[in-house]
Order: sequence, then C-alpha cells, then structure tokens
Amino acid sequence: MAFTVLVIGGYGNFGRIICRHLARAEGIEVIAAGRNLAPLQALAAQFGIRHWQGDAHGSGFVQALRELAVNLVIHTGGPFQGQGRAVAEHCIEAGVHYCDLADCRHFVNSIGALDAAARAEGVVVLSGCSSVPSLSAALLDEYRAPFKRIDRIEHGISSSAKMPGLATVEGVLAYAGQPIEQRRAGQPHPVPGWLGLERRQLHGLGWRWLGNVDVPDMDLFGERYGATDLVFKAGPGLAAGAWANAALAQARRWGLVRDSAPWARRLHRLGLAFERFGDGLSAMYLQAQGEGHAGQPLRLNILLSARNDRGPEIPSCASVALALKMAAGYQPAAGARPCVGEITVAEYLAAIDARDDIHLSVHYDGAGQ
Repeated sequence: MAFTVLVIGGYGNFGRIICRHLARAEGIEVIAAGRNLAPLQALAAQFGIRHWQGDAHGSGFVQALRELAVNLVIHTGGPFQGQGRAVAEHCIEAGVHYCDLADCRHFVNSIGALDAAARAEGVVVLSGCSSVPSLSAALLDEYRAPFKRIDRIEHGISSSAKMPGLATVEGVLAYAGQPIEQRRAGQPHPVPGWLGLERRQLHGLGWRWLGNVDVPDMDLFGERYGATDLVFKAGPGLAAGAWANAALAQARRWGLVRDSAPWARRLHRLGLAFERFGDGLSAMYLQAQGEGHAGQPLRLNILLSARNDRGPEIPSCASVALALKMAAGYQPAAGARPCVGEITVAEYLAAIDARDDIHLSVHYDGAGQ
C-alpha cells in the first residue's frame, strides 16, 4: 500500500517543489491541496498526482483526511506568523502525521502545546521542517563531534534574487524594525529585525549584505548545544533588497510606518521585477566556536551553497526527506516538537538530488584538526 502524502499549498513555490519530488518517488501517493481549483488541476495534470480542494483550517478537513487515507500532511501554507494550530489539531484528530515548513520562532517553538494530544493519538507533529531549524541542526549534529564545548553559533542564509511567495515575504517582514532576541553571554540580547546590516564574504558568492532575522534556532540551540552566544542573519541576493528591507525596518523604528504588510507587497513586486539581475546563487553558512577535546580553541565553518536558483530546494526538501524516510518504514516518536534530529545531512541532500548544483563545504580551524 502506498504511503499517502497531502501537501497543503501544493501550487505555491515550496509546495510545487515538494510535489515534484514526491511525485517521482516510488511507494508514495501525492495529493496536492489548496483552496483554488484551477491551479490544483493544472498541478495535478503536470505531475500526475491527485488533488483536494478545500480549507485545511476548516473542520471538514478532518473527515477529508480520513476519506483520503492520508498518512502524512505537509503544511506549506504560510505565513505562519500569527497563524493558529488548527491544521495540526485536525491532523491529530484524524490520526494523521503532520509537519510544516514554518520558520516563525513562536509558531515552531510553541508546538509542544500539542504534545499530549499527539501522543494520545500516536501521531507525530513536527514544526519547522525547513532550512531552520531542521537543516541547521542536522549540520551541527553531523559535525559537532570534535568539540568538547560549543560557546558560540553564528549562522545565516543568503538567498538568490529569485523571490519567494508573497506570504513568505509578508511573514519575514512582519518583524522589520521590531526587537528580536538573540543570545549574548547566555542572556537574551534584543536586536532590531532586518537591521544590524553586515557585509559578509561567502565563498563562491562574493560579498552579501545580511541583517538580523528571527528564527526558532535562537531558542533551541542554547539548550541543544550549550552555546551562550547565538546570532542569525539573512538577506536577499541583491544588495538593494537588503537595503530596502533595512529602510523599512528603520522607518518602523522611527514610527513612520506602522503596518509592514503594504510595504511587503510593494517590495515583493519590486523584487520580482529585479529577479533577472540575480546570479542564481544562494547559501547557508554556519560557524561554531568553542573548545576541542584537547582543550584547544576550535572553530567549525560550514557552507552549503546552491546555484542555478536551486536555493528554494533547500527549505522544501526537509519535508521530502522526512516523507521518503517514513515511507521506507521510519516511525518518529509520537508527540509534538520542533523538527530537529529527525533527518540527517545525507538524507537531506539525497532528497534534494541536485549534486551538480548543491555543494557542501566543511572546515575546522584548531590544533590537531
């Protein structure tokens, strides 16, 4: 019997990538879900998959999951900022496993509120099945062994000029200029969102502008890795995009802009107009500093880069890797939690399946390394 995966937002940017990958996987039946029938039908015809039209937030979704005999729901329908947990709750009620692509710090790190209900029904609810925190944690889990102690973790993402969906842009600009908490010396350290611009050189990408961004890792990594200093930054591939985000953030700090949503829509339109000037290159970088087992200072440098506008494959394919793993017999422990420790780096890269366009570089600086 096939393992049935329903992808909410299947015709969106990330949902389409997920459907494309899973449609060609053996032993998996894919159902694209969404509110709009025409794009669903077009997607289903393109990939040879099924579709379901409806509102996953509505009460009728529970019965639909049962009738469709769904095993796993992949929720891509952001923005997750301000979104409730209705979809996950419906999955629990229907006895269906759930994961989402949320990178909203509060949404991901509060998913444990559903833990008791998920355990009672014997299902898993995994939030943040995306670049952060799934991939960032997988990279640290894979390469942390030489460390006796990790003191500082600094990581970030530089995207290509290719624009994500409007919902994603609205979500990440919702906190522009607002205080977000990072960590300094083990204590909360507020910084303004999309400000704190830093020009960083990334191998193969050149110089990129990055600003402060809020991610679930800022809560998770202190406990998981013992780091007392945590920093995360991100930015679009074109410098003008980073400056525009920073200008919006500063305008909100000064009280010149109260609602970021209309400006997010304007910036999204401008970004689409300037996509053609991008180089198609994106990357996630990660640096960890601490002490090696011999007592020496140790630094880990990781760079996962993508070319030919393959960057969107990276956040999309955590859920693909999870679905493939579960279809092959993997049974995650029941409960609700952030999606860390479920997927290895090798499984992640195998799901992306783009060896010519995805490159992973790992380097240690330290005595004896």
